[in-house]
Amino acid sequence: MLHMEPVNIDGVSFQAVTMKLPKTNFMAVTNDVGYIMCGALDVQLLNEKLADREIVAGRAVGVRTVEQLLEAPLDSVTLAAEARGIHTGMSGREALLRMQE
Repeated sequence: MLHMEPVNIDGVSFQAVTMKLPKTNFMAVTNDVGYIMCGALDVQLLNEKLADREIVAGRAVGVRTVEQLLEAPLDSVTLAAEARGIHTGMSGREALLRMQE
């Protein structure tokens, strides 16, 4: 099952996507600049194989809900995210707020 819902963080709008899969959930919260995602995100792939795309993204592991994704510290971030001041250990919520144009 796929579920989409708007997420408002300090007056800034984002879109949350949750997909229920067998034995796990896939989650991402995004805007036009970038996204945070559950542990399924392969940050190394984005940094190495897709570096030319300059994808702004971060990953949090061990999360099961969108709210947990927002509160959890990021486990890893892309190089493009680092360039925007997003870093490992930052909460998903704080990282998203730095993904504004």
